[in-house]
Amino acid sequence: MAVTDVLFPVVGLVSVYLYFTRRRGLELPKPPGPKPLPLVGNIFNLPTQQLWLTVTDWSKIYGKIIYANVFGLGLVFLNTAEACSDLLDKRGSIYSDKPHLVMCGELCGCENMVAFTRYGDQMRRQRKLMQRAFGPTTISKYHSLLEMEAPWFLKRLLENPNDYTTPVKRYAGGVTLLVTYGYQVKSDDDAFLQLADHCVDLLANKIASGVGIWPVDIFPVLRHLPEWAPGSGFLKKARAWRTKMEEFVDRPYEFVKESMLKGTALPSFCSTLIEEGEAKDTQGDFDLRWTANSMYSASIDTTLALVLQFFLAMSEHPEAMTKAQKEIDAVVGLDRLPAFDDRKNLPYVEALFNECIRYGVAVPLSLPHRLMEDDIYEGTFIPKGTLVFANIWNILRDEAVFGDPHLFRPERYLEPVDDEMAKRRDPKNYTFGFGRRVCPGRHLAQASAWILMASFLATMNISKAVDANGKQIEQAIKYENAVFRMPSGLNIDIKPRSERAVGIIDGLTYGQ
Repeated sequence: MAVTDVLFPVVGLVSVYLYFTRRRGLELPKPPGPKPLPLVGNIFNLPTQQLWLTVTDWSKIYGKIIYANVFGLGLVFLNTAEACSDLLDKRGSIYSDKPHLVMCGELCGCENMVAFTRYGDQMRRQRKLMQRAFGPTTISKYHSLLEMEAPWFLKRLLENPNDYTTPVKRYAGGVTLLVTYGYQVKSDDDAFLQLADHCVDLLANKIASGVGIWPVDIFPVLRHLPEWAPGSGFLKKARAWRTKMEEFVDRPYEFVKESMLKGTALPSFCSTLIEEGEAKDTQGDFDLRWTANSMYSASIDTTLALVLQFFLAMSEHPEAMTKAQKEIDAVVGLDRLPAFDDRKNLPYVEALFNECIRYGVAVPLSLPHRLMEDDIYEGTFIPKGTLVFANIWNILRDEAVFGDPHLFRPERYLEPVDDEMAKRRDPKNYTFGFGRRVCPGRHLAQASAWILMASFLATMNISKAVDANGKQIEQAIKYENAVFRMPSGLNIDIKPRSERAVGIIDGLTYGQ
């Protein structure tokens, strides 16, 4: 029997199946959502700040899956853990692509960052490199480094307690620079730190603000406008932003290569893989360069958001802070700082850490996935090319999983439940994404945040600031970052718990 005698009927059957599946999909309604305007769709329904709150309000009307569009580009918002699991996890083979964004990708030069890489070989190569460096089985090798750096955060905080943001940025950026590039930060105004701060701010609040969609993403022909034409201002911005983003990628990586030539390179993610031959050809060098940058850029704002939410929670809930401090004192003692070996013996501190992740929600709305082919879900049709967002904010406020979800209550994690419920109520299973695009640097981010919080609780107190009359100043908290839920407007007072705590911090020498 000829191969074609078998092949043609099979192809024919597949074609018929796909035809009727597509036809059936077109006959089904799309998921419910706010009524769009002609042509422009729901563009005026989508705020550039705190979009997750708007989507959560919609979920009360339309349910667990919502459909909207911008100039015909479909947007789906998944509001429950079940919907995220069904689509992003179980159907990951078709929900793991990233959108081709002309502005963010082509014009601003971010298309090769791990968070924006299209589904395919490049994505798999980059994620393999990150998993190799920061997977659950390898993360423990960084514990001693984190234990060394956390006390220096305390020392800088003690020297200037009114500026709590700078020490956190230096800690997050310094740890990642050292781990990734073998670069040691020497000052708060370090050139690499400032470059990273500027570029991460550009990415979160300019390039990818809101849902990250610009008119040129809907009408790609706009990229050919001359820069003098009306409405072409985005091209000038993109050119300037691209220059900065390329510098952000290249400078730290070139530092590693130069240090290796001089024989002064410290062991790092990049130097190790270069020595092992991962960068021996153009493709390997390219993948390593962009993967390293993705690790660096992702960690700073994630850690900053987590720690600022921790500060806010402790100032608003001093009883939780006191309870955690008593546990640390009993387990660790008063003469040293907590270490990762203590973690298993600090259940309340762990519960507090989980509640800060859940209650603060550092990334409330996931970066979008792109659906690679038409799909049908619970009787509704989702077209190919739709951008799919996980509403992590709403998931972590599910009343059925987190009783009284609007209360800050660490004790919820100490209440006995079965294994399935314990998994469902672990906020770390949602905060760092879903499926094949889950954040590969999540284990480092969690470890660095935990040791920072535990060290702070062991040595510091935090409270609301008071005015000249000794009256507490209420905090007017704002959230102005479009991607990360980063609180600003904190009025807090940070002081050492005791002279003994000051002695522990002051007694540090670098490398101790």
